[in-house]
Amino acid sequence: MSVFTAAADQSLCAPLPVLGKDVTVPLVTGGEVTYAALDYAASAPALQRVWDDVAAYAPYYGSVHRGAGYLSQLSTDLFESSRATVAEFLGCRADDQVIFTRSTTDSLNLLAAVVPADCQVFVYETEHHASLLPWRDARVTYLNAPRTPAQAVETLERALADRDPYGPALVCVTGASNVTGELWPVKELAAAAHAHGARIVLDAAQLAPHHPVDIAELDVDWVAFSGHKLYAPFGSGVLAGRADWLQDAEPYLAGGGASRKVARRTDGGVEVEWHSTAARHEAGSPNVIGVYSIASACKALTEAGFDHLVAREQHLVAAVRAGLADVPEVKVLSLFGDDAPRVGVISFVVEGWNSSHFAAALSAEYGIGVRDGLFCAHPLVRTLLGSDPQEVGECGAPEAEPGELPQSRTDSTGGTPSLNAIRVSFGAGTPDEHIERFVRAVGELVSKGAQWKYRTEGGRCVPDRGAAQL
Repeated sequence: MSVFTAAADQSLCAPLPVLGKDVTVPLVTGGEVTYAALDYAASAPALQRVWDDVAAYAPYYGSVHRGAGYLSQLSTDLFESSRATVAEFLGCRADDQVIFTRSTTDSLNLLAAVVPADCQVFVYETEHHASLLPWRDARVTYLNAPRTPAQAVETLERALADRDPYGPALVCVTGASNVTGELWPVKELAAAAHAHGARIVLDAAQLAPHHPVDIAELDVDWVAFSGHKLYAPFGSGVLAGRADWLQDAEPYLAGGGASRKVARRTDGGVEVEWHSTAARHEAGSPNVIGVYSIASACKALTEAGFDHLVAREQHLVAAVRAGLADVPEVKVLSLFGDDAPRVGVISFVVEGWNSSHFAAALSAEYGIGVRDGLFCAHPLVRTLLGSDPQEVGECGAPEAEPGELPQSRTDSTGGTPSLNAIRVSFGAGTPDEHIERFVRAVGELVSKGAQWKYRTEGGRCVPDRGAAQL
């Protein structure tokens, strides 16, 4: 009995309704097929519930906080009630602040802008670039990729104990890897950070859509995540947590909304009193639709029940891993080993195939959308592929002559090998059929090869429309 047949016996919940579930796409070999969106780690489709809530509110849209009219007051209430909903979703403490941003990247850049001037930041090389790169004005210590959760904690403890001088410190860590999907020991890392007088920020971009995130229970100081990965793709994000560093720093953006009072000085300058609330770092007209969509998604996931959502996702993870294990040419990338708990994010390489070529064939011949490249986590992917993590390179297909395919990573022709991978990712809206089709497609491409010719165009591997079917 397959894992898909067994699902009925386990009484797993049905996929949550999402936009695009019935969209069809053309195949290069002819005909159309329902699109299998398996790139959730980049951007998840909008929940139907989110779309319906936004559509119902849209006619009542108005400016927030400063309007006297009914629609402005309604929008202000909705905006602030959304803040309360997010705080509840994250298990925020009474004195925590919830700040709305554009994305996880924006949230972590905001935090980087408010850390004390003498703060030392500790970041694993395994981080997504959103949490690896913002700390340009701080003293940064990059930690090597651990190979077990226990080693991650030990590495951090040693680094914090050895820091000199002993001053403010911040640890930045992901909750679930955007490359391997593996869960990190966040609670243990938070305990280690606090034992050494450091604070910790959790990049929950890949964790929050798949697992409950409770700031108080995990004992982290801040959490950052994006709406577009939480089934709310309207360009909004969240930074939630301790208020003191945020209140003590200059506003992330200067402008209306962040300022409480502004007056001319006798010397001709301007005197500004900034807000001490979350508004201090929310200058300008906010993305009310994006904020409301995040709150709607938080409610939808909570009402569906994370226990049910996690159980169903683990059923899909098991199906993908079992299917890939049946293909000897496939190597799944992992830091912590096959038994490590993970969310629905799996990256792999295929012997004899360039990853861009393989991903292009999945799309063009099977209607399956995955991602190839280095996934904005270049040092981590290079480490997992056995390359120097300091090597400079780019995502996507390597350069090739016009009309030629990029080389395989295992190509023995003497050319520069491809150092990229394939990532399949899924979540609450993924039906079994999409996973079944993906597993079948991987097996067929490896055993039979592509049905069409491909070429490199603008750094991407694409079907050669002028070529005949193979």
